[in-house]
Amino acid sequence: MAKVTVGLPQGTRDFGPDVVRKRNYILNTIRNVFELYGFQPLETPAMENMETLMGKYGDEGDKLIFKILNNGLNDPKNIDKAKAAFEHVLQGKNDKNLTERALRYDLTIPFARYVAMNQGQLTFPFKRYQIQPVWRADRPQKGRYREFYQCDADVVGSNSLINEVELAIIYLSVFEKLQIVDCRLQINSRKILKGIMEVCGVEIYEKKILIIIDKTDKIGTEGVEKELKKEDIAIEKLEKLLEVYSFEGTIEEKILFLKRFLESSPVGLAGTKELEFIITHSEIRNLQSKINIDLSLARGLDYYTGIIFEVKAPQSVQMGSIGGGGRYDDLTGLFGVPGIPGVGISFGVDRIYDVMEELKLFPEDVHTGTQVLFFNLGENESKTAFSYTQQLRSKNIRCELFHEQAKMDKQFKYAEKKNIPYAVIIGEKEWQEGTCNIKDLRNGIQQTISQTELVNHVFG
Repeated sequence: MAKVTVGLPQGTRDFGPDVVRKRNYILNTIRNVFELYGFQPLETPAMENMETLMGKYGDEGDKLIFKILNNGLNDPKNIDKAKAAFEHVLQGKNDKNLTERALRYDLTIPFARYVAMNQGQLTFPFKRYQIQPVWRADRPQKGRYREFYQCDADVVGSNSLINEVELAIIYLSVFEKLQIVDCRLQINSRKILKGIMEVCGVEIYEKKILIIIDKTDKIGTEGVEKELKKEDIAIEKLEKLLEVYSFEGTIEEKILFLKRFLESSPVGLAGTKELEFIITHSEIRNLQSKINIDLSLARGLDYYTGIIFEVKAPQSVQMGSIGGGGRYDDLTGLFGVPGIPGVGISFGVDRIYDVMEELKLFPEDVHTGTQVLFFNLGENESKTAFSYTQQLRSKNIRCELFHEQAKMDKQFKYAEKKNIPYAVIIGEKEWQEGTCNIKDLRNGIQQTISQTELVNHVFG
């Protein structure tokens, strides 16, 4: 038999017990905050029909969708059809003879599809959260994977800006609980961006300009200026555009600047008013110091129509964005159900994990699985110990009996490697006397109690 080369697909990872516990700590923190704000859980399939996904993420996003080949393409009867379909795809077109399904790119479009299909049974506004993996055919690098988890919270069926305020608070509440204290919530509005294009008279270049300015974090303002100059934009229009993206100041100064600059653009002023609403309401939680208006923030997805969010990791960690989202007032219209407004945010769990790992923010007890290890020191002793494991488990104490009779040193090492804080030792003497020794393996303190007291003992 040929030797099998063992490995993983590029951009994917295995998660061992220690990593899973840390990831669950993040996921449970996010889930608990979602639940506090009335969001309900939802799950959708890993794959969607091709037409559900294609054309929803812009040209760049569409290129990153993992397509699933149809069954039976290796059948000799279908070879010619498959070759013709493949040539069609190479020309940038989709062909149902080759692929009809794809792995989901994000959780928002599947959610919009779900709402469109189930609108008659939903109570609006419908608030859902979803925690599932997504896939992107991207180039793997630090903080960027081909398979990764997203945690989304969305509200559909409501135009109220209170939703945006609460989503901003949810972001900051989660990161506060995770002790990522130096992150910043960047906000902007697609309406403001549209207004800027109108005032500068560059509407026909809007898509190209937004793609360029969205790179500000990567290439800096000088890099943005250099790329904009490559476009066929008149000098006076370009100078007016650069006036916006070079403006610096406090939140209040930016709001005043936008009101003056966009006074001839109703859509731009509407966006400015929405930003002002969010800033004003954030005073309730004293969150203004964590929020920044970023006029270069564009978010690369075509479906955003209003307020947009992005959370930047602390500057001490080279990570970039760890969350993002925004308003999309006609997303379900893509599926023939117009008029259902929505707004949502997403947490980048994998990047959050990397940030917390680098900053050593995970609590010390996050690795604790089993709380109590019962030593196996003989047939009668282990039978008694096994009985008590069942009684403790009925009280939600996580415990286990060492799998075989062995020297105590081996059993202590097992507990140490698994970060088990307590050992219960019932040897021949303890078995005959009806007692047991409880040892706190974190500090070495040991006490002897009767076995009848064991079930009510506090392990903590």
